Amino acid sequence: MEPRRSLGWPILLGVVLIGSIITLGVGWVLVSIAAALGSTERNESAAFYWAVLGVGVALLVVVLAGVIVYLALTIKAIALSQRQSNFIDSVTHELKSPLASLKLSLQTLGRRPLPPEQQADFHRIMLHDVERLDGLIDHLLDAAKTLQRRPRAADATAVEPVLRQVRDAVAQRYGVPADAVTLACTPPGLRAVARDADLEIVFRNLIDNAVKYSLPAPRVEVTAQAAAKGRLTVTVSDHGPGIPVSRRHDVFRRFVRLGSELERSTPGTGLGLFLVRSLVRQMRGRVTVQGRLPPPGTVFVVDLPSAG
Repeated sequence: MEPRRSLGWPILLGVVLIGSIITLGVGWVLVSIAAALGSTERNESAAFYWAVLGVGVALLVVVLAGVIVYLALTIKAIALSQRQSNFIDSVTHELKSPLASLKLSLQTLGRRPLPPEQQADFHRIMLHDVERLDGLIDHLLDAAKTLQRRPRAADATAVEPVLRQVRDAVAQRYGVPADAVTLACTPPGLRAVARDADLEIVFRNLIDNAVKYSLPAPRVEVTAQAAAKGRLTVTVSDHGPGIPVSRRHDVFRRFVRLGSELERSTPGTGLGLFLVRSLVRQMRGRVTVQGRLPPPGTVFVVDLPSAG
């Protein structure tokens, strides 16, 4: 999932730092030799001393800057490694749980005959597990396609039908009434400059998260409205636990999920909001997150170019 990063910059920076340190050492040796020269060459030695001192200070600044950059890169690499570990834990859990459930259901059906009602219950459970696996695979494929594809011109897409389709699919997935997610579009017929598949991925992730983190009795409001200067906004609000202010920027980063995977009860991979931000940026839009007033809850606001 993570694109390979070129080693050219780290290698070049390392070579520059090593060369700067060697040059700095040689410079200070020359300064010491110059300071030891006789009094007859005092004036020339002083000029040479200040020249080498200036070069040494400049090289020292370069070394210091390089160390700071290396420190930043190291911190970033460690953070990415932690997020990737978090991602592996979440994907492992997402794969293991439905597979274990499927295995148990199949073993039970194979060991003894069951009444038709119980067979129907097992079939429903297995179908749910298969849909969960299918959703995980789709999620990973969406991330791969988003990272690899190039932006291209998009047609105008009606926003309200996409929102209704996503609302119905999410409600069916979690077994909640469709009216648990209320929709409002003002004025009707709003169209965004975006592909319908991209809009579906964006709002599927936002509405799915809103319902998932508001269970068992979700209340989600989705509103789409026209904005100034040829823009439109879609707001997804929930009554869940909310996102701490200090983590609201982090949730859009790849592999980020709040809390520990070992203690988390809600499924996910940490890619959903990363996909949302990536796709919205490709649409020349912007997505922000804020707290609900009054709390608790979370509000995501998606700003997109309007097609009129």
